[in-house]
Amino acid sequence: MRRLSRLSVIIAGVVGAALVAPPSPTTGAVPVEAKKGDPPPRHVLYRDYDSAADFSTGTFDGTAATPDGLQISTPAGQRDYTDPFGDGSAKTYDYGTWTSPAVAPGFDYSELIASWNASTPGDSWIEVNVRGTADTGATSKWYVLGRWAAGDAHLHRTSVSGQRDELATVLVDTLATVDDHVFSDWQLRIDLYRLAGTGDTPSVRTVGAMASSLPDVKKIPASPTTMTRDIVLDVPEYSQETHIGHYPEWDNGGEAWCSPTSTAMALDYWGLGPTPEDTAWVDPPLDAQVDHAARYVYDYLYDGAGNWPYNTAYAGTFGLEGFVTRLRSLAEAEQFIKAGIPLVVSMSFKKGQLDGAGYGTNGHLMVIRGFEADGDVVANDPASHLIPSNEEVEVTYDREQFENAWVPHSGGVAYVIHPSSVPLPPAPAEANW
Repeated sequence: MRRLSRLSVIIAGVVGAALVAPPSPTTGAVPVEAKKGDPPPRHVLYRDYDSAADFSTGTFDGTAATPDGLQISTPAGQRDYTDPFGDGSAKTYDYGTWTSPAVAPGFDYSELIASWNASTPGDSWIEVNVRGTADTGATSKWYVLGRWAAGDAHLHRTSVSGQRDELATVLVDTLATVDDHVFSDWQLRIDLYRLAGTGDTPSVRTVGAMASSLPDVKKIPASPTTMTRDIVLDVPEYSQETHIGHYPEWDNGGEAWCSPTSTAMALDYWGLGPTPEDTAWVDPPLDAQVDHAARYVYDYLYDGAGNWPYNTAYAGTFGLEGFVTRLRSLAEAEQFIKAGIPLVVSMSFKKGQLDGAGYGTNGHLMVIRGFEADGDVVANDPASHLIPSNEEVEVTYDREQFENAWVPHSGGVAYVIHPSSVPLPPAPAEANW
């Protein structure tokens, strides 16, 4: 489960109402303003860069777009970096950068989450940064959204604390404006690092960001279902509770491992994940892919395995496309299930608010694997009943209760993980995927 120190801020400042219409099959224009009596608008827009043509719209400095993604070419310079969770010694790295053009989502936003898919061979890593234009007219500083490597032999992946200023702050993995400020656009900057004197380079296949502006609505009506029959995807079932006490250095398993357990379920659904050789270090080897995921999504500053983009980036290391967005309703989520794509979603609810759960949580991740014809949600809940058994993981939840535990509390956060060969469903006009 995700820690209260992170979620309490989200719950207080990011609540919203679902759109009651199913998503439009069109893309492009931003929807018109809501009419009187309509639910408050939930503005969400996702934009990514995933090809040489996309990267060419930005600015290269010591980097180049290659068939394998964005890479270091002739380094722009060198930087000394001391890993705060390492042995205290500084290393010198060559670096290059790529900066996106400014993206104006068409609304003033208060939160932004970046996500990426990359590889980091040898002693190489990336840093993801964002800045925006504030309502004051000022361009903000660059905020660091993560220092990331796929492995942990050379760098401890970490978020960065202490970044608050008069405009915004960074809450682990989320840029959040402060004191009622808003931003009207955003730019991403990706810094690519390799140990000086080596030929290794990170390869960034995809990088993107989701900006959102959500109304302060504590409860929402259930969105009308678009289902006409039951669809339940064949997602394997893993309980986080069978891992209680595993690996204290990566947050001790059990209750803390809902996110990597859900990510492992999504990976296994696609027939991908670590090999037996990769997981030979896991002891005991019970559903070892869960322990492996927890280790390789772990954020050493946050001290947890619930960093949202680190989970989708982990999925990306197995060749999948993974990103973090916010969905506006279960009607939108249904389109992914119809396309054969399960979703990992972030929830929060008190005991008794979600019939069948048997617990309450300040922050939790589970998998939407299907819907019944009446719109109720079929989930793989890794904490179901808090019973340590994979057989207890599949649960059918009431649509309205589930939607209210998801959309108002995390703003509808979802991990979208799929192979490039499986297309996403058509996006709505204000495209959040």
